[in-house]
Amino acid sequence: MLKLFKKTLGVCFVGLGLGILLVLLLPITGWLFAIGVIIVAVGLIWLSC
Repeated sequence: MLKLFKKTLGVCFVGLGLGILLVLLLPITGWLFAIGVIIVAVGLIWLSC
């Protein structure tokens, strides 16, 4: 159950990060882009655990 929750949370992180990246590809602001990349990376790391 806990493993399923962790995977769901990881997918949510990846989705949120990608959404931020897609929204911000129009006006590229460095720090928001970096936050999106970090969120995706955290989500992928979470999924690999």
